[in-house]
Amino acid sequence: MIGVVVLAIWLGLAATGFWTCRERDDRAPYAPPTLWPEVVAVVPARDEADVIVRAISSLLAQDYAGAFRVVLVDDGSSDGTGDLARGLGDPRLTVLEGAPLAQGWTGKLWAVHQGIAAAGVPTYLWLTDADIEHAPDTLTRLVGIAQTGRKLVSFMALLRCEGWAERALIPAFIWFFMMLYPFGLVNRRGPLAGAAGGCVLVEREALAAAGGIAAIRGALIDDCTLGRLIKRQGPIWLGLTRRSRSIRPYAGWREIGRMIARSAYAQLHYNPALLVLTVAGLGLVFGAPVVLAWSGDRWALAACLVGALIYQPILRFYRRSPLWAVALPLVALFYMACTLGSALAFYRGRGGMWKGRAQAQL
Repeated sequence: MIGVVVLAIWLGLAATGFWTCRERDDRAPYAPPTLWPEVVAVVPARDEADVIVRAISSLLAQDYAGAFRVVLVDDGSSDGTGDLARGLGDPRLTVLEGAPLAQGWTGKLWAVHQGIAAAGVPTYLWLTDADIEHAPDTLTRLVGIAQTGRKLVSFMALLRCEGWAERALIPAFIWFFMMLYPFGLVNRRGPLAGAAGGCVLVEREALAAAGGIAAIRGALIDDCTLGRLIKRQGPIWLGLTRRSRSIRPYAGWREIGRMIARSAYAQLHYNPALLVLTVAGLGLVFGAPVVLAWSGDRWALAACLVGALIYQPILRFYRRSPLWAVALPLVALFYMACTLGSALAFYRGRGGMWKGRAQAQL
């Protein structure tokens, strides 16, 4: 009976189509305008000396036909991040020294809020992270998609996937994200919304009408919270891309685990009951099929095969061997452990830890 149940669950997941990876920037509706609108990129940065020059240089190298500027907010860096950016010497770049963190704000959103205040009144704001490198035509593509009537356009940046830990865990990170926020549903009418924080183009007037960044000031999962906020103003679009790439290396399992744990319990709204249900669900969906298949249950074996098949598109997108699907149950176990660790850190007063700040507090 359990084998039948887990097979039904996997077939239901397959039927949603979240896994197809069809929502990509090159396949999105695109309408280049006659006059390209003004855009200001806002980049929050805290201790990003190892990546900031590459990230900002990629912004300044955009081949965008309209007016474009960059505002970098140095959020109390101690490693010379701001000075390195100033050293680029481009008049289109403004580097601000961030004010001390205001009460009730996460560090990133406080920096973004200051950057938007300094941006003036462009048509669009491009919110991007200090560890993302963009191809020269990224902004042109973002604006062209936005011109089809989207209030917000977000690209899921291609994460590094080179070392063994990254190869095992990073495709699953995107896959689980797509399971929680199916891109196809995000891009249609309806309540489901999402965004990927590394690359977000948002209409400035729509953001202002929604209450500005202050409306989500304490959000730890700020990208998806922003997506929900803006979708109330009109359609949004979210998809995969190869144009925007993360240049932050993950040294190993521990570092990736910390990245997952930083927001895992926030995704469950800090709810112990949801934590228990999540752990039980992961055990049922990923653990039970393997155990039962090993004992010869054909239904459980079929469930394992369905899971392996619908994992293939994200492996292909990341150009990884299809055999990595065999490790998916172990990967799910790792994510379960990270979720439990996220909850433990929260109750210890160290939730949402990022660059020395615990941003999810009791």
